[in-house]
Amino acid sequence: MVNVNCLNNISSVGLDLFSSDYNTSASFEDSQAVLVRSAKMHDMELPAGLLAIARAGAGVNNIPLDKCADAGVVVFNTPGANANAVKEHVIAAMLISSRDIVGGIEWVKANKDDADIAKSAEKAKKAFAGKEISGKKLGVIGLGAIGQLVANAAINLGMEVYGYDPYLSVNAAWNLSRKVKHIVNVEDIYKECDYITIHVPALDNTKGMINKAAFDMMKKGTVVINCARDILVDEPAILDAIKSGKVAKYVTDFPNSTVAGQDGVIVLPHLGASTEEAEDNCAVMAVKELRNYIENGNIINSVNYPACDMGVCNTAGRVAICHKNVPAVISKITSVMGDAGINIEEMANKSRGDYAYSLLDTATPVSDDVVGKLSAIEGVIKVRVIK
Repeated sequence: MVNVNCLNNISSVGLDLFSSDYNTSASFEDSQAVLVRSAKMHDMELPAGLLAIARAGAGVNNIPLDKCADAGVVVFNTPGANANAVKEHVIAAMLISSRDIVGGIEWVKANKDDADIAKSAEKAKKAFAGKEISGKKLGVIGLGAIGQLVANAAINLGMEVYGYDPYLSVNAAWNLSRKVKHIVNVEDIYKECDYITIHVPALDNTKGMINKAAFDMMKKGTVVINCARDILVDEPAILDAIKSGKVAKYVTDFPNSTVAGQDGVIVLPHLGASTEEAEDNCAVMAVKELRNYIENGNIINSVNYPACDMGVCNTAGRVAICHKNVPAVISKITSVMGDAGINIEEMANKSRGDYAYSLLDTATPVSDDVVGKLSAIEGVIKVRVIK
C-alpha cells in the first residue's frame, strides 16, 4: 500500500485515478507521496519514506526543491494544466483595466434604491467610459504554456501582439500565431506596447525585472498585468509610475499590503487558476505523474530531477537510483550489478545540474543485499526497487 497525503484539497477527479493500492488518507508523516497546491512546505520535516511530491499547479515556490533533491524526493508540477484558466483571467484583466466595469457595477449597487436608476445611469455612465483593446499593442513577456495562449487570444481579439521569450521552445513556437511579432529585446515591448503582461517563472534573474528602468521606457498610460508572480514587478516603483502617469493601471493577482487599496491598482485575490476545470486538470496530471514515478520509476515534469522515461518495465527487474551528478557513480553502479551476476538489459542515465537519475532494467530481480551495496556508493542518494 502506498500512502498518499494531500496537504490541500485535491479534486476528486484526480484522486479517483488512484488504484486500490494507494491510501489517500495517510498522514504527512507516513506518506510516500504528497499532493499539494499552496501549502508552505519549507519548514516541514520531510518523512523518511517520502518518494515524491506533486504540485497541482505550475509554481513551486512553496516547496523546498534543493532540500527535496538532497533527500532523493522528486518534485513534480503540472505545466499547462491550468493554462487556459489563466489565459482567460488575463484577458479579463485587460478588459477591466480598459473599461471601468467594476466602477460601473459598484455605482449600480450604491444607487439600487433610486426609483429612476435607468435615467440616472445614462447620466452617470460617462464616468465609467473606457477604451477598446482592439487595435492596441500587447506585449507578452514569456511565451510558455500560458503566454502563447494569451498571445493567440489577443490576436483573435484584434490586438497587435509582440512576444518576447529568449528561451522559446520549438513546441511553443509551433503553437504561436504567425501574426505574433517575435521581439528579441524586451525593451522594445516596454517602449512600444499599450498593454504588457508577464508570464515567466520567479527566478533570481526575473525578480523585479519590471522595474523603474522599465517604467521609464513605457508610453504614458501603459497598462501592466501580472498574473504570474508578484515578485516579478517592483511594486513600490510601479506605484510611483502610476502617480506620474506612466502606468495607467496595474492589475495584479497577488494581494499584499503594498498594492491593496492603492489608486490605479486593481488587485484580484489570486484567481488565475481558480476554475473547476483547471483544478481538475491539475489534479489529474499530478496523480498520473505520481503513479508513473512510483509504479514505473519514470520522471515526467519534475522541477528538481531530470526527465527520464523508459515506459513500463518488461524485464524481470527495474531499479531506480537518485544520485549526485558526479564522476564514476555509473561505473560503480554497474560494477555492483556485475559482481552480483545481474545483467543490465537496458539503462537510462540523465542529469540536471547537481543531480542525476538512473533507471536500470535487469534480467533478474535486484536483491536487498545489492540494494544495500548500491546505497553505499558515494554520491548515491536513494535506491528504489520498482520491480
